[in-house]
Amino acid sequence: MQAGKPILYSYFRSSCSWRVRIALALKSIDYETIPINLIKDGGQQFSEEFQKLNPMKQVPALKIDGTTIGQSLAIIEYLEETRPTPRLLPQDPKKRAHVRMISDLIASGIQPLQNLSVLKEVGQENQLTWAQEAINFGFNALEHILQTTAGKYCVGNEVQGGSHSLPYHQPHQQVAASLGGLPSVSPLPAAGYTP
Repeated sequence: MQAGKPILYSYFRSSCSWRVRIALALKSIDYETIPINLIKDGGQQFSEEFQKLNPMKQVPALKIDGTTIGQSLAIIEYLEETRPTPRLLPQDPKKRAHVRMISDLIASGIQPLQNLSVLKEVGQENQLTWAQEAINFGFNALEHILQTTAGKYCVGNEVQGGSHSLPYHQPHQQVAASLGGLPSVSPLPAAGYTP
């Protein structure tokens, strides 16, 4: 185990970084933040120094226990496996699978499709439409799942993994509510955490 504080390389607007900050807060893990501005200077994630930490040139990256881990869900799984209390995943295997399914849907199925790097490829004139379509498609799928899994949070009434994937979507939840037909998505809290 690492003697010093974990170091989170993060960007304040990054939903992936939010997920990790929420998991760290829920587990009461004290850490240091090194901001990586994804816009300034053409994107600080492209610096040689940061690429050595995370060859994907993405945030977050977490230095902990003598290793550096990239990708928010991998970081959260590591925290859960090495610091099991309080739990972020339910004990029940079916509920745990539902949490992972929801987390993957958000982290892999919605969020990357409207990232800055993707939107640059889509072109300025199509960015808003592209992002809205990706979010709407994902929210419709999420709504279908949450109708059978949601309680106070994504899966039941205890804070768990799927709920820390939602904070990114808090600004979009009002939009979801205005779309109609998404009653399970719009009222869910973001793990009760505000960064």
